Amino acid sequence: MPQRARVAAVLGPTNTGKTHYAIERMLAHRTGMIGLPLRLLAREVYDKVVAARGPSVVALVTGEERIVPPRAAYWVCTVEAMPEGLGCDFVAIDEIQLCADPERGHVFTDRLLRMRGQHETLFLGSDTMRGPIAALVKGCEFMRRERMSQLSYIGSKKISRMPARSAIVGFSVDNVYAIAELIRRTKGGAAVVMGALSPRTRNAQVDLYQNGEVDYLVATDAIGMGLNLDIDHVAFSSLNKFDGRRMRELQPNELAQIAGRAGRGMKPGTFGTTGDAGQIPEDWVEAICNHNFTPLRKLNWRNPNLRFGSIPALIDSLEQAPQDEWLVKAREADDLQVLKSLGQEAEVLARAGNPASVQLLWDVCRIPDFRGISHAEHSGLLQVIFQHLHERGTIPHDFMARQVKRIDRTDGDIDALSKRLAYIRTWTYVAQRRGWVDDESHWREATRAVEDALSDALHARLTQRFVDRRTSVLLRRLKQKEALLAEVNDKGEVTVEGEFVGRLEGFRFRQDQGATGQEAKTLKQASLQALAPHFHLRADRFYNAPDTEIDFTEQGGLMWGEQAVGRLAKGDDALKPRVVAFVDEIAGPDVIQKVERRLQHFIDRKIAAQFEPLLNLQRDETLTGLARGFAFRMVEAMGIIPRGQVADEVKQLDQDARGALRKHGMRFGQYTIFMPLLLKPAPTRLRLVLWSLFTDLDTFPEAPPPGLVTVPNIRDVPMQHYTLAGYRPAGERAIRIDMLERLADLLRAQDSRGGFEANPDMLSITGMTLDQFADLMQGLGYKAEKGEREKVRSADQVVTEESQPSGEPAENEPVMDAAQEEENTPAAAPDAADTPPAADAVPGAEGYDDEGVAPVAEDPEAVEVDDHIPEADDTDLLPGSAPDEALAGPEIEAFYTFTWGGNRNRGPRREGGRDGGRGERQHAKGGGPRGKGGAPKGKGGKPGKGKPQGQKGAKTYESRPRKEDKIDPDNPFAAALMGFKGKS
Repeated sequence: MPQRARVAAVLGPTNTGKTHYAIERMLAHRTGMIGLPLRLLAREVYDKVVAARGPSVVALVTGEERIVPPRAAYWVCTVEAMPEGLGCDFVAIDEIQLCADPERGHVFTDRLLRMRGQHETLFLGSDTMRGPIAALVKGCEFMRRERMSQLSYIGSKKISRMPARSAIVGFSVDNVYAIAELIRRTKGGAAVVMGALSPRTRNAQVDLYQNGEVDYLVATDAIGMGLNLDIDHVAFSSLNKFDGRRMRELQPNELAQIAGRAGRGMKPGTFGTTGDAGQIPEDWVEAICNHNFTPLRKLNWRNPNLRFGSIPALIDSLEQAPQDEWLVKAREADDLQVLKSLGQEAEVLARAGNPASVQLLWDVCRIPDFRGISHAEHSGLLQVIFQHLHERGTIPHDFMARQVKRIDRTDGDIDALSKRLAYIRTWTYVAQRRGWVDDESHWREATRAVEDALSDALHARLTQRFVDRRTSVLLRRLKQKEALLAEVNDKGEVTVEGEFVGRLEGFRFRQDQGATGQEAKTLKQASLQALAPHFHLRADRFYNAPDTEIDFTEQGGLMWGEQAVGRLAKGDDALKPRVVAFVDEIAGPDVIQKVERRLQHFIDRKIAAQFEPLLNLQRDETLTGLARGFAFRMVEAMGIIPRGQVADEVKQLDQDARGALRKHGMRFGQYTIFMPLLLKPAPTRLRLVLWSLFTDLDTFPEAPPPGLVTVPNIRDVPMQHYTLAGYRPAGERAIRIDMLERLADLLRAQDSRGGFEANPDMLSITGMTLDQFADLMQGLGYKAEKGEREKVRSADQVVTEESQPSGEPAENEPVMDAAQEEENTPAAAPDAADTPPAADAVPGAEGYDDEGVAPVAEDPEAVEVDDHIPEADDTDLLPGSAPDEALAGPEIEAFYTFTWGGNRNRGPRREGGRDGGRGERQHAKGGGPRGKGGAPKGKGGKPGKGKPQGQKGAKTYESRPRKEDKIDPDNPFAAALMGFKGKS
């Protein structure tokens, strides 16, 4: 080396122009070499030198890439790939402070101690290296360079508030992807830069950021190593990183290296944190801003003088300890770990029997673990490569072809492409080694082509996933402050500048997910401005649409086809709800009023059509006195009132008043006063919605499926909901009130005092099995005693067995039978008050009201008729199941005997004091369906003992007093009867 050779260290913080100075010094010499810490940075410097001197004299040498023209004068390399013995006039080592890095430090230390230029050598790095360089490199001069711009700390910011032209730093691939996804959702997109990316992918991603297509960059700490980008702010998502062995805190000098990328040239920069990183300690902030860090005291070192006599000798030389106090033995690197693993393999030991073979093994062991699967997996691959090289001198062509072909695919997601890129880097590295493959030129081009294809595909996937092209295009136009062109097609899809931004649903614009914040507001405003004329056209079409295109939902929504255009709201009256239109304000007041008027017309006509009997009742001026008051009660109850709630009012109505009310379709049932036409499915559905609105319910009850006679009695559902739906809970099920009244008509003819059994008509009306019917009767206040007896088969019983009803309708066949006609023409259903009285029933007599009908809640001695019809057992439902009586003996059937239970409980306590079904509630006005605690009055006796009821002869029951009863002389009807008897 000439005496005048210069060795200098150019030290200082980031953004001082050190790398630029080194490039200028190299180009001032005839030949030169610069070593850089990253393959990405090497490619960036290579492009700059090529631009200055042309590609014919510039070489690029990295682990996976080798471009060496015949007349190469300037070598741009990664530090590990710097060739020795070239005798270049100039040598520079960038980021020399990496001598202290636990993974790669020993390589930088070796270059610091042994790599020199013939005329000039430069070491570029941090001020922390001044002490070690001064001690280890004699005669080195130092140059201090100051930062060209100010760096300041602005604390923690949410990603949603991150300023434009920011870089967010993550320390793992998953972390980088998660941040990039969040930025895409909130800011329109981000470019992604990681050390594992190929230079081609990295450059394409950087271009997205540099040309302004995205304003955010998400990167690993790789950007801290000299990448020159237009970054105004650097945000750390974490203050910890995994260094390959453990999680550790980042040191102030490491943070400064990354944060220093903010602000280029004379432009100031800022740094801070985001997410869960917390705040950077104040003393660290001061050190970073003032570039004042603890000097390095130890540099990692590994013995460069290796002995290749044997594998153990090589390992011993690699593990030799340094003699200088400034040096410390580097921790075991990946290449040494692989050497130790392969040194234990018998086949490898046998092959590595001479220095040349040992050196070849060491060269193979130095192949980086690009795949990062596991140490064992990496060792196994290197063993195969060593065997091929040792046995044949080169790697077989077909073996190499299989490996490359397996990776040469561009399908899959980001992770799949990233893995293939890592795999191809191994074979790219192998192809770059001289003599390892037969046709070096072919395999270098082949592996490079695969890497480029994978790089392009990965860039496309990254852009597709983390960049919203639509938002980025629109944001660029917004920055240019130009008017945005918006259009609406016939499907309601809205495009701005040709990009889909949302759709028109009814009269509201639904913006597509993408931009947020101020950008989203601006885009929405531009879209709505373009929609203004379309709103008027759509409003005209809606106003002229027929009612069949409009409907209401069971939760009070108003729909135009499949689009929500409004909702119902509480009005001054339950039958007069208001409407609220769903219309964007920008559509204008005219459109809003037109939509509201159309919706109001719709619901008013719907109520008028469905509740016509009720409204006619309300408008009838001929109703006076008690009849008019009762009519208002019925209107308020929307056509259904449990009789127990109005028992006193019903008693006060005379025959003329009842007749006038009956003309409007009102039926005075034993359990319920109702209007049968309002029990149809359509009025029922509307009634539940209107009542829920008027009572301010948050969730509206839904109407039961149409056509069912009974539905399950759900304990948590209030009694009022069942009443409004047209059902009455009794036991485990709730029965439709018109069917219940028909059942009451049948029960009125039975002997509820002496006991009776269910007949086929009762089961047919309810659509239940015998057990279910027994549960229903108990829910209505009857006692049900189960018994067994020898079955007597008769013609009537056979018919009953063949048509045994079930508790639920069969598939595609709702229980309609007797209920079908009631559902379709409910007005024709017999009124309890219209049921002809018994032959000897006298109006006003004890146990009957003035119409000759047993009252609902009055007399505990009301008459019941007990015409018993034996019921078939469930076993008789099976065809062909009748056994031979001579062999099997008599058949046994189960039956229930029903008697009035007095003040029976009706069901469990329900919310709001309502109840139903079986449980704890006392029926209104004293309990039972007939009156104050007793069964309907009438003649009857207990079943004969020892003889089944089914075997009794026919009985006749009368409603007049029994002979042995005393007659009240003060009763005028009794006096009339006595006179009649005297005449007879």
